[in-house]
Amino acid sequence: MDTIASLFSFITTPVSWVIVQFHKLYGALFGDDTGWAWGLSIVSLVVLIRICLIPLFVKQIKSTRNMQVLQPKMKAIQERYKNDKQRQSEEMMKLYKETGTNPLSSCLPILAQSPFFFALYHVLSAIASGKTIGVIDQPLLDSARQAHIFGAPLAAKFMDSEEKVSALGASLTDVRVVTAIMIVMMSASQFFTQRQLMTKNVDLTVKTPYMQQQKMLMYIFPVIFAVMGINFPVGVLVYWLTTNVWTMGQQMYVINQNPTPGSKAQDQYLNRVLKSVTSHGEVRGRTRRNTVKRIVAKGPDRNDIERKFITGLAKLGLAAQEDGTVTKSEVAVLEAEGGAAPKRQQPKRQTKAKRHTAATPPATAKSSGSTGSEAKTSLEKRDASQDDKPKSADKPAASGSSRQAKSGQRKGPQRPKHPSKK
Repeated sequence: MDTIASLFSFITTPVSWVIVQFHKLYGALFGDDTGWAWGLSIVSLVVLIRICLIPLFVKQIKSTRNMQVLQPKMKAIQERYKNDKQRQSEEMMKLYKETGTNPLSSCLPILAQSPFFFALYHVLSAIASGKTIGVIDQPLLDSARQAHIFGAPLAAKFMDSEEKVSALGASLTDVRVVTAIMIVMMSASQFFTQRQLMTKNVDLTVKTPYMQQQKMLMYIFPVIFAVMGINFPVGVLVYWLTTNVWTMGQQMYVINQNPTPGSKAQDQYLNRVLKSVTSHGEVRGRTRRNTVKRIVAKGPDRNDIERKFITGLAKLGLAAQEDGTVTKSEVAVLEAEGGAAPKRQQPKRQTKAKRHTAATPPATAKSSGSTGSEAKTSLEKRDASQDDKPKSADKPAASGSSRQAKSGQRKGPQRPKHPSKK
């Protein structure tokens, strides 16, 4: 760890300068040699770094969601080119380029703050060794060595020997109890952050190996932090615990205000929006209007949760508009005025006798003039068609018994047989 921290020694001066500036502020309130002054200086360093990393955190959220959406396509590419790794990589890069997704964006916040983490570790290790570093001179070094957080020195570790802890003016029991509690809290906060991401902010309709990997990380990361935590100074544990709590709160805010489409968090969010619309009759807040706007723009591509939301608005007599607002529909106006939408009248079912009479009317002479003229016209046409048919002079008149065609014999005028066959 010391070797890795030395690689980031170039940033130790800016980190130590920021800590000293915050120490001047908190030292005036709590005292220069107190653990509160130095501990809050480290917490303020974390807050400052995380505020600067908010744009990267936004990119991380977008990248994570894009990766979730692309998982089915990525799985199809892997199955199609499973025997050609080069072609598989080319198709993956092409897919990332077309969708504007960067797989490394999900790791940007961790990668960006890692230099500050190792620089802080380097500063605290120098304080534990009694060496000045960066802008921390000898008076500040003596003040930092005297600072204790709940009885544990700022530069003490869980694995330190009793002699080293005694040199810092503390007992080994106090150091190990404090560091153990902080390691447990650090691992628990990491687990809870990953768990709420997997249980609330994941599209439940997408079942891919990516989701299985995220579930594994939910259990692996806390173990990694617990193992590494025993080698961290108390000041570094304060740093890492603070950044985990910040990440947990930031993640909770994103889940509540901008959940992943198709997730359990989106269902809860749209239910809150629907209750607000029921109470106030409008969509309040720019974020909520933008959400409704995106749902309307999807059209038939909405998921089940979004269709449920649109149906809920319709039951209230409201319709979502393209600008994210809601307006009353025509059906809702009629119901509000005391009327109702005209219903389609179904014809009454007739009896069997009436249906039979309507299908086969009797042929009587007492018909109307128009009906008689139509029947007369049809008869004239039929007679004319019969007159147009050619009559055969050679064919003798058929007897009454021979007029009907025999079974299996072709109807109509028969072709005369050949003389040789008579």
